[in-house]
Amino acid sequence: MKGILLAGGSGTRLHPMTLAASKQLLPVYDKPMVYYPASTLMLAGIRDIMVISTPADLPQFRRLLRDGAHLGLRIAYAEQPTPDGIAQAFLIARDWIGGSPCALALGDNLIHADHLSVSLRAAAARPEGATVFAYQVRDPERYGVVSFDEAGRAVEIVEKPAAPLSNWAVTGLYFYDHHVVDIASSIKPSARGELEITDLNRVYLESNRLHVERLSRGCAWLDAGTPDSLLQAATFVQTIQSRTGMLVGCPEEVAFRMKYIDADALRDQARHLGKTDLGRALLELAEGEHE
Repeated sequence: MKGILLAGGSGTRLHPMTLAASKQLLPVYDKPMVYYPASTLMLAGIRDIMVISTPADLPQFRRLLRDGAHLGLRIAYAEQPTPDGIAQAFLIARDWIGGSPCALALGDNLIHADHLSVSLRAAAARPEGATVFAYQVRDPERYGVVSFDEAGRAVEIVEKPAAPLSNWAVTGLYFYDHHVVDIASSIKPSARGELEITDLNRVYLESNRLHVERLSRGCAWLDAGTPDSLLQAATFVQTIQSRTGMLVGCPEEVAFRMKYIDADALRDQARHLGKTDLGRALLELAEGEHE
């Protein structure tokens, strides 16, 4: 399976912070925002990743992530000239996907949970259909909302409903089989002129090929697209890391634990980070001081 990191858009809800910098390059505590969804794709076992961003911002992502070899990855890049919807990513990446199954992670989403990699790898290994993850929120009208019947089966997905039928929001992480490019090519722009990911998911739902995994209370999902949610995400990461010593959303650590890189490569990455707390934590991990 391949993975797309969609990091485009103009970040208008974060102006003036995003007038001169991509939203997905803003810091979430001690790491760039894009590190968190990148780590999520890596935890799913995905090593071929395409970063899609604006023509203006793409050079900065190349500078940050390079070709991915230092993380045991293969990273490609593509431009999204105008933000014409999340599902547009599959059309931009059509040739790169090349008939493979493909996951997509939004560049401003953070998911953290125990044993998350197990659920992610199960979704990546599913041979047919699509898998999305749903999370209970207080303000479902801001998201794509999925509702369920009495047996717990997903029955409807609606984008930003005025009167939501449930409080289960579809998170910014999607797994699709090899049909995704053809389906994305068939959907029409919505009233706001975008190729909606909800419309793509609805095609899978209506053909009984959509799997919805409900994230439990022990999971955290944060959409860091507003000043408040950006601060909440940073505070969450700082709290987890300072109280437990565990790293959150760190591609170098994930690459090492997934055996994409060895201790020598991790040690080299730690040295590049200098005398930061993150660099010290990675060096300790490379030296075997942390299990």
